[in-house]
Amino acid sequence: MQPDIHLVLHHARSAELRVLADEHRRAAALTPHRRELRTRLGWTLVELGLRLATTPGPAAAH
Repeated sequence: MQPDIHLVLHHARSAELRVLADEHRRAAALTPHRRELRTRLGWTLVELGLRLATTPGPAAAH
């Protein structure tokens, strides 16, 4: 691989990692109230998904 291509790929991956690190820092800095709300919403969505996955559909009722 050409050195300049390797350097370009390195810079691109470095920029991606910086964005991910910033997102992680922002999520970790959420106030406790927002974190609790986010957790409750997440578990509600999980529960809804499980109900949808386990509820028999109209074809099973016949």
